[in-house]
Amino acid sequence: MRALLLTLHILGACVWTGGHLVLAITVLPRALARRDAHIVRAFEEPFERIGIPALVVQVLTGAWLASEFAPVSRWLAFGNALEARIGVKLVLLGLTVALALHARLRVIPRLDDSNLRTLAAHIVIVTALAVALVVVGTSFQTGGLF
Repeated sequence: MRALLLTLHILGACVWTGGHLVLAITVLPRALARRDAHIVRAFEEPFERIGIPALVVQVLTGAWLASEFAPVSRWLAFGNALEARIGVKLVLLGLTVALALHARLRVIPRLDDSNLRTLAAHIVIVTALAVALVVVGTSFQTGGLF
């Protein structure tokens, strides 16, 4: 069961992080250069159909996997390297969700060519958070960077 959960978790991370890297590195620069919010919107709408479910899969499988490493009461304890990894992933996830909700509820409904830079900042930050989540996630198996 753990292998299946880990596989689903990694597949979700591939979709979420990969999609945001494509958005940040290829789509966003073109939209900013042309000052055309429609370019971002054209990518975001279809991506959300797979990106949001991928994020949900990561949250559910991540919670299950974390519960195998430490009790829920210790997830934010930062008492040892394992708890620190779980805690860092939860902090990164919280920041991701907060930014995603702000973008979805406040920025995207008002998105036009004049405020594209606000969404661009969200995209760059969420992409950086996604990459950080992958780096911390791999550290569970490899010992990673910390």
